[in-house]
Amino acid sequence: MILELADIRIQPGKQAEFDEAIQRGLAQTISKATGYLGHKAQKGVESPERYLLMVYWATLENHTVDFRESPAFTEWRGIVGPFFAGAPQVEHFSLLTESA
Repeated sequence: MILELADIRIQPGKQAEFDEAIQRGLAQTISKATGYLGHKAQKGVESPERYLLMVYWATLENHTVDFRESPAFTEWRGIVGPFFAGAPQVEHFSLLTESA
């Protein structure tokens, strides 16, 4: 399993609109992608324009190839992209350990 971690900064004052957009985008595009295993989206308390999106994929290629090279990625960016203050910082992680 691979964790995609996206650190997203949005334009100030757009939180309510982005909250709706990210939930809609996850439901319409990412959750239907090959290898999608689940997600968590968190919003900043001290930094209200900062969001962390965690998407769990079966393989790295499910994200980097299957999703990113599909029309669904274009649809996803069309839904959430207009709110971005800059390009999200995206990295991938493999699990080392977890609690029960």
